[in-house]
Amino acid sequence: MQKQLGSFKRFSGNAFSRSLDFIEIVGNRLPHPATIFAMLAGLVILISTISHWLGVSAVHPVDGSVVTVNNLLSGDGIRWMYTNILHNFLRFPPLGYVLVVMVGIGLAEGTGLFQVMIRSVVLGAPPKMITAAVVLAGIISGLAVEAGYVILIPLGALIFHGIGRHPMAGLAAAFCGVSGGFGANFFIGSIDPILAGISTSAAQLIIPDMVVNPAVNYYFMIVSSFVVLFVGVYVTEKIVEPRLGKYEGTAERLPIEQLTPAEKKGLRWAGISALAFLALLAATVVPSGGLLRNPETDSVLHSPFFDGIIIGILLFFFIPALVYGRIVGTIRNDKDVMKHIIRSMSGMGGYIVLVFFAAQFVYFFNESNLGLIIAIEGAAGLRDIGFTGPVLIAAFVLLSAFINLFMGSASAKWAIIAPVFIPMLMLLDNAYHPGITQAAFRIGDSLTNLVTPMMSYFALIVTFAQKYDERYGIGTIISTMIPYTVILGIVWIAALMLWVWLGIPLGPDGPIYIN
Repeated sequence: MQKQLGSFKRFSGNAFSRSLDFIEIVGNRLPHPATIFAMLAGLVILISTISHWLGVSAVHPVDGSVVTVNNLLSGDGIRWMYTNILHNFLRFPPLGYVLVVMVGIGLAEGTGLFQVMIRSVVLGAPPKMITAAVVLAGIISGLAVEAGYVILIPLGALIFHGIGRHPMAGLAAAFCGVSGGFGANFFIGSIDPILAGISTSAAQLIIPDMVVNPAVNYYFMIVSSFVVLFVGVYVTEKIVEPRLGKYEGTAERLPIEQLTPAEKKGLRWAGISALAFLALLAATVVPSGGLLRNPETDSVLHSPFFDGIIIGILLFFFIPALVYGRIVGTIRNDKDVMKHIIRSMSGMGGYIVLVFFAAQFVYFFNESNLGLIIAIEGAAGLRDIGFTGPVLIAAFVLLSAFINLFMGSASAKWAIIAPVFIPMLMLLDNAYHPGITQAAFRIGDSLTNLVTPMMSYFALIVTFAQKYDERYGIGTIISTMIPYTVILGIVWIAALMLWVWLGIPLGPDGPIYIN
């Protein structure tokens, strides 16, 4: 332990640690994200007025028209804002997407299905596969973010401690899976519709009828899950755990709670019901002329299936949760169903407030034409310096990772970044599909989630660590997680660059390039 604390002191005294302290201080002084969006909306109004007076314009590369700035403080601009504030809020895609999907996710959380799924994955693994099971459970827990942070991370420490391994290694492995796996999963989760909705709004600056579907990154997400899994296991067992050494703390080993017979039965039937639903859904899509195919072209990509995929996600969570709850007794009647859903929705107040102001910023930005002009000129600048191709995508990953050090909310960051970078990359000679920009953002956000105190659950993770040694603090967590960030960053960025170079679609209706 003395050796470990000595290493920590040397770490805390160097320049990198001081820079992290500075980031923490600056980040803590930032206003509430909703306030930031309100300020940005006001800034857009001011800049639109000044830019209009200065005659700022650009030539649209698609149709050759001259794009000028709309002055939002002119008579027409003020009338537009006054009559569209409510409309901006109601039509902002992430609002409806997340509220709908939370009906299913809320029921799955309330009945205990998510918690039992996580425990079963970890407890059912052979001893040699415990690390892999913890990281894998963390990746899957991305379906319901709170379950991963609140349940799995302390459970990872508990399991490692229970089998005689260092609890901080278990905590780090779980943290890598949960937070580092933000850009990876084997399933479409609640964050995917939110990001896709914001991407849609940004893409429509260039192509007004373009829609980015929530599964646009799905193929790459599956591959990314294996990247996070392998890197998480390697770093935990080869770097982090040897560095930590033998745990010499006094924390008592607690028994790991096994699944009860009722929980096992409920989980089994929940899995059967999920498979039955997927089979039924496949019957509407796979056969030619299927009910949810496009009735005119028989296409799957541009069809009712993908247009309404958010309902499919809702039912994928809702049906197994209903079955599980009935079996284990957390659902006895319709009132219990509504209780679980309402409890989940009751925590969405902060998100709704955030969305109101984010929507104003996004649509003010669109209406002013500032985003389009910045995109046109930015794309021209990138072409002039020859900064294109996979290297450009890698640079955007690093930019997203840097921004994430200062701002915690993924959806809030994407609402700011997307209106600038999605159109900009769409207007390059190699016109990038919004899906590739979104995937690059998710990687960057994942990488520094592990080391930024601005991540909303960071303080909670410090609290979990202090149960095993009260001297563990923010610096302990950051120093433990830096190897994950560095190695995961190298491997993941390389995988994305290879993916772009090969031109493999990122997901359904998610090509690398657009015409």
